[in-house]
Amino acid sequence: MTQHGDHATVKPGRPSRPRPQPPGQELPQDRSHAILEATKHVGALLKGKGHDFALAGSVAVYAFGGSQNLQHDADFCVRPDDAAAVADTLREAGLDVYKPPEDWLLKARCFDQDIDIIFELAHRPVTTDMLARAQEVPVASVRMPVLAPTDLLWSLIAAFSEHHCDFGAVLPVARALRERVDWERVRRGCGDEPMPAAFLFLLERLNIIAPQQEVS
Repeated sequence: MTQHGDHATVKPGRPSRPRPQPPGQELPQDRSHAILEATKHVGALLKGKGHDFALAGSVAVYAFGGSQNLQHDADFCVRPDDAAAVADTLREAGLDVYKPPEDWLLKARCFDQDIDIIFELAHRPVTTDMLARAQEVPVASVRMPVLAPTDLLWSLIAAFSEHHCDFGAVLPVARALRERVDWERVRRGCGDEPMPAAFLFLLERLNIIAPQQEVS
């Protein structure tokens, strides 16, 4: 997931030893299935320990009825101050947690899939209010909090810049979730940044969203 805080004490670098899988579990053959299984396992661990979190990324889109063609990893949002405790929970369950070069997330491995523990979205810290807006929905067979559709689309669109501007990846997400999103809130959250504004204009021209109302 393309977003961005280093508030947790974690092991630096990617571990070199083999990464254990959860006890009694084997890696599913299908990649999307493997990502779903990893998501369910990590979500259940975080729920079991009472952590505040919300699922984000392509699995969150899937949970709201989007594509089953999941992307590279499973993304979980937590507050910056909670990242260290979340990392401890995952390590206690036998998962490897490590600190990548990016300073806005931690990474873990489950079922040989990447798990991103994100505490900054589009250059802004994950907040208590954002997690409170999350909606508890089933992800396959496990219910867990999922980032609200408006926050999810904002996090993807607000991250656009001259160096990261993959409209093609976000366009089907906007199509799938358009009826669930408060687009005026997304506009306000993105401000006057040119790349988000260009994407929102594209959505208007494709009749995915209504044109912005002129203020008289």
